[in-house]
Amino acid sequence: MEFDLPDEHRLMRDSVRDFCENEIAPIAQDIEDEHRFPAEVFDELGKLDVMGVPIGEEWGGLGGDQLMYALVCEELGRVSGSIGLSYAAHVSLGSKPIESFGTDEQKERWLEPLARGDHLGSWALTEPGSGSDASDMDTTAARDGDEYVINGTKQFITNANVAGSILVKAVTEPDAGYDGISTFVVSPEDDGWEVTTVWEKMGLNASPTCELQFDDCRIPEDRLLGEEGDGWDQTKRTLNGGRISIAALSVGLAQGAYEAAKSYATEREQFDQPISKFDAVRDKIVEMDRKIERARLLTHKAAAAYDAGDADDLTRLAALAKLDASEICREVAEDAVQVLGGYGYTTDFAPQRFYRDAKLMEIGEGTSEIQRLVLGRELGL
Repeated sequence: MEFDLPDEHRLMRDSVRDFCENEIAPIAQDIEDEHRFPAEVFDELGKLDVMGVPIGEEWGGLGGDQLMYALVCEELGRVSGSIGLSYAAHVSLGSKPIESFGTDEQKERWLEPLARGDHLGSWALTEPGSGSDASDMDTTAARDGDEYVINGTKQFITNANVAGSILVKAVTEPDAGYDGISTFVVSPEDDGWEVTTVWEKMGLNASPTCELQFDDCRIPEDRLLGEEGDGWDQTKRTLNGGRISIAALSVGLAQGAYEAAKSYATEREQFDQPISKFDAVRDKIVEMDRKIERARLLTHKAAAAYDAGDADDLTRLAALAKLDASEICREVAEDAVQVLGGYGYTTDFAPQRFYRDAKLMEIGEGTSEIQRLVLGRELGL
């Protein structure tokens, strides 16, 4: 049992932290206010060689592991939830499934540009009528000669309007239930689909969240990822890694909120002393640190299980990490706003942004309620 990070992981964390503090932190509130996707930041992340951290070197990635990837997610979340979310969706959802399930030809065509940071990836599962019950989808992909024809609507899709490829889930066999779902690679250059809405949100507004409409979108048969009917099994396997990344992002958001609150509390004076000297404030900050440390350890344990190939317990650990980290993220961010009082409610200070961003962590990649359902099943209940 080893709690210290390996040297290469620590170097990666420190490198990304320096970049975040110097390049992202100064614009973090501005891009939220402007609702602007910061493409220039992702160009620089590509130059840092972190856009494909857990992707094999043979496909243009860094060849790192899930723990290293989790550390990058945490550091990004510590300064900008939006950038962290778009990054996590790019890696866990838009890139990793191609490496896990694609052919060599698909990896060369679609994965290598993603891993190099030439463009972003996206993943389209959710629909207007299917959220937590994501398998109950209406989008279809009908075979027509050497093509598939996709029809339907996808909802709440991260990065879709800035992505170079989107992995779209669609029903290929309507009567087969879970075994009738397949995955397809769709390009912005394909005809027959469009982004119909970019949602205005409570937070994370520098990360685009889109609605997609497919109307007889024709794609060649070589865009099928894996085999017909593999889509739902691919989804479940993908979500294990995705939930770890959201847990790491949640830890980062909580850490950023905690640091803002601690800094303010040691500088702000009332009744002739720093407010950190008052039990009510001190105890809040102590609780923040306790919760973050717990969530970080659980997240790292889940990442280590992923890297060790511990399939037997991975689903439980990933769900535990995501549930715990996302909920403490919201709690810590709320307490940070409280520590700052009236200033915490203004956009001049970061806690309000962390608080608004934190709420999505309890919704995306499976709500807290769904995590408890998953955990109950894993415990045989």
